[in-house]
Amino acid sequence: MTVHPRPPAPDAPFALLREMAAVPDLIRGFDTTRTAPWRHLWQTSRQLLISGEGSSRIFPAKNLIARTRQLGLPLSVTTAGAREAAEYPTDDAITLVLSNSGQTREAVALADTRPIQAITAHADTPLTRASQDSLILRCGPETAVAASKSVIEQALLLQSLAEDLSPPRLAEAADLAQAILTMPLPPGSAEALAAAPTAYIAGRNDGVAEETALKCCEIARIKSLYLEGTYVLHGIEEVMTADDCVILIEPFAAEIDRYQRFLHDGVGLNIIAIASFATPFATLQIPRCAGFDGYLQLMAAWRLLTAAGQLRGIDIDKTLRARKVGNAVEAGR
Repeated sequence: MTVHPRPPAPDAPFALLREMAAVPDLIRGFDTTRTAPWRHLWQTSRQLLISGEGSSRIFPAKNLIARTRQLGLPLSVTTAGAREAAEYPTDDAITLVLSNSGQTREAVALADTRPIQAITAHADTPLTRASQDSLILRCGPETAVAASKSVIEQALLLQSLAEDLSPPRLAEAADLAQAILTMPLPPGSAEALAAAPTAYIAGRNDGVAEETALKCCEIARIKSLYLEGTYVLHGIEEVMTADDCVILIEPFAAEIDRYQRFLHDGVGLNIIAIASFATPFATLQIPRCAGFDGYLQLMAAWRLLTAAGQLRGIDIDKTLRARKVGNAVEAGR
């Protein structure tokens, strides 16, 4: 039987697709005043350490780091997993911990080493009880194992600490997000990804490609590897095969010819691009939106991954081993 993958939509057959479909309205209705009580943190310290695990940290934290650098803000924002962060001196940095469940074992343990602020989806949890203050997500519960709308709200909350996300800007981003979630995929792209034993996700260290690599495992059940910057051209091609797939996230224009020669022609790889410009590869071409490019790129990646997962006949809501709360606090531990 031929499978016709469904895009994210309110009436889609999978909860993950319905949760992704809620994102444009989430962006449009984001309350920019919610982090106002926390903006005084910048007055007491120009340093922010963002911690947490998995999806709660990858895109939200690295998107904020990228934005502060792009805007030239005099803020020092760093990120590390909670166990690693616990090994660093506290200095004068404000520590902000993100955990959708509020039960992440490593995140809760970090509060034993320093004062923390928290962002979580649930008010009465081990993390909120261990924190000095907390913000609670308003995106509503997620049924699918793979996080989607919570990641976007976490990212918006962090970004609003550093810049004004005005209603007109949010409305523009929401309109573009809606269009991306429903746009047609390049012919054969989802099929190529669905057939690949390994997917290599190449892009900037702004959280998009890294989060896409994690979601590739959770949603499409395809082994994936995040390759920062142009790492894809620096030796990893030795173990690539023609059956594998490379996804380029907003590739560097100056390297397009080398991607073509060394990866496509040299290895015989299937290459898929998510980009704001045309490329020689199967390209999901998306618009730019100042301050929100990462969100749009990530949602384009969702579009590709969910289609590949459906083509593989996978229940994209439920995993075999991965858990919604990856490493939860256990009673007595």
